[in-house]
Amino acid sequence: MDDYRPYNPYAEDPQPPKRSEKPEKKRGIAGYFLAGLSGVLVGALLLWFMMPSLQSALPNNGTRTAGNITQTEQVSTEVTTDITSAVEKTSAAVVGITNLQEVNNFWSSEQSGEQEAGTGSGVIYKVEGDRAFIVTNHHVVDGANSIEVTLAGGKKVSAELVGSDVWTDLAVLEMDATDVETVIEFGDSDALTQGEPVIAIGNPLGLDFFGSVTTGILSGKERIIPVDLNEDGQQDWQTEVLQTDAAINPGNSGGALINIAGQLIGINSMKISTTTVEGIGLAIPINSAIPIIEDLEQNGEVKRPTMGVTLVDVEQVPSFHQQETLKLPEDITTGVVVDEVFDNSPAAAAGMQQYDVIVELDGEKVENMLDLRQYLYTEKEVGDTMDVKVYRQGEIVEFTLELIDNNAL
Repeated sequence: MDDYRPYNPYAEDPQPPKRSEKPEKKRGIAGYFLAGLSGVLVGALLLWFMMPSLQSALPNNGTRTAGNITQTEQVSTEVTTDITSAVEKTSAAVVGITNLQEVNNFWSSEQSGEQEAGTGSGVIYKVEGDRAFIVTNHHVVDGANSIEVTLAGGKKVSAELVGSDVWTDLAVLEMDATDVETVIEFGDSDALTQGEPVIAIGNPLGLDFFGSVTTGILSGKERIIPVDLNEDGQQDWQTEVLQTDAAINPGNSGGALINIAGQLIGINSMKISTTTVEGIGLAIPINSAIPIIEDLEQNGEVKRPTMGVTLVDVEQVPSFHQQETLKLPEDITTGVVVDEVFDNSPAAAAGMQQYDVIVELDGEKVENMLDLRQYLYTEKEVGDTMDVKVYRQGEIVEFTLELIDNNAL
């Protein structure tokens, strides 16, 4: 209390309260700031001088850096397998087939030229002199006014139809051989083993996918597929085929199915295509195709034996006529009815008559026209004799026929 003296701002030498602490604090902050700034500048200078040595010490990550560019290296590897070798050996023998047909002008009903009606594939199997021969499917060239072949190099060549066979779905074409580079080698389809690798070459979906290669295995041999040739809903024929899971699509028809040695073992023909089926492609075995190819090449058609009759399945005859017209026993519900006998035919010479019901050929039971055709076309040849058993008005009658060429009638 003794030292207390009130502050008088009007005194001659006023003495404000001592505040020595604040001036000392201001001087400390300024000092720290200057010291920190100096440290930053020194550190930056040191880092700048050390940068080159730091860059050289960093690992090379393949990116672009100052004064040093690293580029990614490209490596080329040539892969050769049994499959690539087989494809290289045979692919040039597989060609494109274009079916050209006349079209009519919508307004005048006059022909206005040829247009593409469809495309498929084919295989060059033979060169003789200046002519080359191609095997393809019958349905690829069916109805064509002219045929165009597209070679592996892209060149298009006009071709002529030598012959075609609807029953086996095979056709032979002939063209100029000047630009042909490769002829395929026939293999042995009977020697195939289920599960062995196979390769399909062709033009799926048209020439835009020319020379496509798909691989798979041989899924099955000696498959029998019923075929409706005239699209009337009735099975007309049974085709023996090879089954594979190599992809086969429209446009592959007539193309090559080859083995790992590059040999032709089948002619790609069809696929089973439903929503519940995947990976079932079918090809005509080359051993079955070769006799047809030779017939077509030499004769322009396939010579098959015939009896000289037209036929109807018993199953298609109403039950009333089975009993009243044909006089069939009640236990006979299958067979083939003779609807017409041609003059000067083997059937006419043997005494066969209209409404005879064929039930056996050479002792083999015949239930329908499919059985009859299959036996006649695969087991018999022109000039062979054949024993036929029929029902005539409820009684058994037997004949012996000498078969002739179906084109002779």
